[in-house]
Amino acid sequence: MLVLVAPGQGAQTPGFLTEWLDLPGAGERVAAWSDAIGLDLAHYGTKADADAIRDTAVAQPLLVAAGLLSAAALGDVAPGAVAGHSVGEITAAAFAGVLDDTAALSLVRKRGLAMADAAAITETGMAALLGGDPETTVAHLEKLGLTPANINGAGQIVAAGTLEQLAALEADKPEGVRRVVALKVAGAFHTHHMGPAVDTLAKAAETLTPGDPKVTYVSNKDGEAVATGAEVLQRLVGQVANPVRWDLCMETFKELGVTALLEVCPGGTLTGLAKRALPGVKTLALKTPADLDAARELVAEHA
Repeated sequence: MLVLVAPGQGAQTPGFLTEWLDLPGAGERVAAWSDAIGLDLAHYGTKADADAIRDTAVAQPLLVAAGLLSAAALGDVAPGAVAGHSVGEITAAAFAGVLDDTAALSLVRKRGLAMADAAAITETGMAALLGGDPETTVAHLEKLGLTPANINGAGQIVAAGTLEQLAALEADKPEGVRRVVALKVAGAFHTHHMGPAVDTLAKAAETLTPGDPKVTYVSNKDGEAVATGAEVLQRLVGQVANPVRWDLCMETFKELGVTALLEVCPGGTLTGLAKRALPGVKTLALKTPADLDAARELVAEHA
């Protein structure tokens, strides 16, 4: 059984879309998406520097577009389940047929703008903690006023809060934590700091008519499979201010009997977590079109 997954913000790197746009029809597809959402995705995916694509309002639609484009390049794929990390949940919703591509990109454009506005209210950020006991780490973060915004499994937790709180964390690491690594994001996502974005996104969601998932859709709110499009959309709205529980998603993958995990472009992060947390599960990250043949073989064997 194959699970198709989509990464979240921070996975982007300058020029990562360049080779994908050389594929037949890719440039036209991205141009149409760009026109639909008022953002030049080709420019940001090929020519913009790291600071430009760190902008939340840019990074989020760029990541969803990359995921959709790379999955389309695979051809027909019939995964047993889909899931996404943070903004990757919108990509996964398109994979599941809950939203069409244009609706997904329209929603993520509004999400990115709303979260950028929320992030501008207070200087905030996120940092990954490597190593340590999860319970000890979470208690320590709460003592510092930080939120465990991503509990990713495989020994990784991401803290979010004000820059002052993150500086205090760097100076006072939880017991057993080896490193604290600042993430390439512009705010404390999946915390109460994103509250204003929830209201904006809820209004945007009212204009959409979601379909029910055609494959198992695993929500990163709690790792549960969601059966209706209405609930998927509701969770997409609320999740911007709730912690991501990717650890619970991977537990669900185990329960479903997943044998392979394929991560769409810009793949790598979720594949790395799966290698540590899901022993025996084959993994592959779609980083460039050179990975497509191996990905198609994986699909043929496990989908």
